[in-house]
Amino acid sequence: MSWAPPVGAFVEPQLFRHILGHVPSPVTVVTAATAAGPAGLVVGSFVSVSLEPPLVGIFIDEKSVSWPPMSEAGSFTVNILAHDQQELCARFAKSGGPGDTAGKFAGLTWWESPHGNPVLPGTTAWLDCLVRQVQRLGDHFFAVAEVVGLGVDAARPPLVFHRGALHTVAPSSEASAERG
Repeated sequence: MSWAPPVGAFVEPQLFRHILGHVPSPVTVVTAATAAGPAGLVVGSFVSVSLEPPLVGIFIDEKSVSWPPMSEAGSFTVNILAHDQQELCARFAKSGGPGDTAGKFAGLTWWESPHGNPVLPGTTAWLDCLVRQVQRLGDHFFAVAEVVGLGVDAARPPLVFHRGALHTVAPSSEASAERG
C-alpha cells in the first residue's frame, strides 16, 4: 500500500528540505579554468547519469555568482572531497562576489587536469568533464557533462552531507572483511 498527497497539494519547502536532508549527499568542489583565472564552488548535488557514454550531472543554485564564468569555460572538474577536507569545503562554499576567484585559491596548491581545470590536493577522487548540456530546472541549473579524465585515492574516505552536517563515510566491517 502506498500513500500519495492529493493532486495539487502544496509541498512546504522547509519540510521538503528536511526530508531530503535524510539522504546523504557527496560533498564536491567543482572547479574550472575561466578567463579571470581558476574558479570553484561547492556542489552538493552531484549524480552519475550514464556509463556509456560516461556522464555526470551537477546542480547549481541559480543565485551562484561563481557559476556564470565557469559555465562559459566549456569544461569543469568535480573534486570529491575527502573526510578531512571540511576546511576546503568551507573555503569554496563562501561567495566572494563576482570575480573573486583568487580568494578561494589563495595559498592553495593545486594542479591542472588534462583540460586545464584545477584539481584540488588530497581529494578522494576527481573527474575532468566536458559540458554537454546546461538546463534551468526550478531554482537551479542542471549541467550534464562527459567524463574525459579521472583519478581516485581509494584510501581516502569521502566527506558527505547528511542531516545538516558533514560526516565521514567509513567502510562497514563486512565490506572490509570481503576485501581483506
